[in-house]
Amino acid sequence: MSTSDPSGYGYPSGQNPYDQSGGHGQQPPYGQNPGQSPYGQAPYGQQAPYGQAPYGQAPYGQQDPYGQQPQGGYGAPPPFGQPPFGQPQGGWPHWLPPTGGPYGGAPIPGSRQLAPIGERLLARLIDVAVLLIPNIVLFLAVKNSFLLSVATALLAFGYEAVMLITQGGQTLGKKALRLRAVDLGHGGKAAEGGYLARAAVYSLPGAVYCIGSLFALLNVLWPLWDKPLQQALHDKAAKTIVVKES
Repeated sequence: MSTSDPSGYGYPSGQNPYDQSGGHGQQPPYGQNPGQSPYGQAPYGQQAPYGQAPYGQAPYGQQDPYGQQPQGGYGAPPPFGQPPFGQPQGGWPHWLPPTGGPYGGAPIPGSRQLAPIGERLLARLIDVAVLLIPNIVLFLAVKNSFLLSVATALLAFGYEAVMLITQGGQTLGKKALRLRAVDLGHGGKAAEGGYLARAAVYSLPGAVYCIGSLFALLNVLWPLWDKPLQQALHDKAAKTIVVKES
């Protein structure tokens, strides 16, 4: 009989009877499957289990535990600086999509967008041209400068008010460029009182010598720095905005 020790009561030589890893390494910790990474990651070259994000990344649409914002998913906030479509943000009306359409690019046919300032100025010049001949007639007929200022202001007020009320927020200049003054609250036709207030603030200050001219200049330039709705002072008085119909 050999004097060397047996391999261990029936176990192959060199194998530890208490090693459950099959002789290929140490026994995995309790509750961990063989071949699984000890840090919760999938083995190298394999995809993470469904519903489990890779190490260091938050699950899709959930808050990052390290304080970072989610990258997407249902309920994630919109990109910085873009108001969510259909919701007012920063004074933007809920009925008006963001400029350029809800998905960017050209506006959808039949939709509305905020009227460009250049087109508003061009529409106003057309209206001034329409009143040019009546103003020349008043200039020739009225010799008093004060009465002339009052008469031209009343003419401008009458033209603006009648056109806005009867044409649903349009003058001849606005019609030519497909612009319309609408109610800020709901986007439809404003009340007659609103259109009267708009016409009055736009035209009647012109009856005051010098001050009226300065106010008219300030009123025309106001949309350049009024954000985000580009309202003139007469828009603010009437609670209207000017939109372009595509």
